[in-house]
Amino acid sequence: MKPIRKAVLPVAGLGTRFLPATKAVPKEMLTVVDRPVVQHVVDEAREAGIEHFIFVTGRGKAVIEDHFDIAYELDRTLQERGKQAAYEALKQDLPMAGQTSFTRQQAPLGLGHAVWCAREIVGDEPFAVLLPDMLSRGCMGQMLRAYEQHGGNIIAVEEVKPEETHQYGIVSVGETFGQTFEITGMVEKPKQGTAPSNYIISGRYILQPEVFAILEKGETGAGGEIQLTDAMIRLAETQKFFGLRYEGRTYDTGSKLGFLTANLAYALEREDLAGPLKAEIARLLEG
Repeated sequence: MKPIRKAVLPVAGLGTRFLPATKAVPKEMLTVVDRPVVQHVVDEAREAGIEHFIFVTGRGKAVIEDHFDIAYELDRTLQERGKQAAYEALKQDLPMAGQTSFTRQQAPLGLGHAVWCAREIVGDEPFAVLLPDMLSRGCMGQMLRAYEQHGGNIIAVEEVKPEETHQYGIVSVGETFGQTFEITGMVEKPKQGTAPSNYIISGRYILQPEVFAILEKGETGAGGEIQLTDAMIRLAETQKFFGLRYEGRTYDTGSKLGFLTANLAYALEREDLAGPLKAEIARLLEG
């Protein structure tokens, strides 16, 4: 069983739900407290042991590549001004040389197409996919432990209210193994009242490389796009899939409410911000 060394991060999305903020700034670079959303996701993957980060970008996303590179002028200025702590923090955030790769998705043809764009860099080995607008701290570490137990393909899932299932990809639950279970079926955005469970696909995957041959065919699904869920359904005909019940909370920073909630949650965990922030929230609620 090959280890999971590489992670694909699809960052080519237009971020239309955050216009006009994302007209010139990629949505992945919007900050949760003082770190870009994409940095939080990379932090999660690095802590889990991922070694190589593959960013699938689009036009106007060059700033993401710059963010994960050395900024000579900034580094020199920080050192000259004696801001050593800030300088060391920037160094610590940087992946090592050769640990990042960037490839282009020239047209917005769907998540499945974005993943397929990374095929040459991933090669013939299993890999992780992390959606960069979903913050799920510790999730990839839990998934890698599940992969060590089961192998195959792993999907992180979370429960939602039954009346919300039509908004998501949903999995069917088979034999259960504690925190994990065998997935016996998948459906993308089922009609209300028809979902096989209330477990949603929540933005973290471990996939075998055979998925690329399915995506290669370019078959379109919902919205006329190449859907990753459709490819996984096909792959499940020959390979096993397991669901991991993520122990934690996911913040969907692609939505305005999720983004604001993530900022509050992350800030309230910081000793330097929690007290003053609580006081400000109390003043706002008092009106």
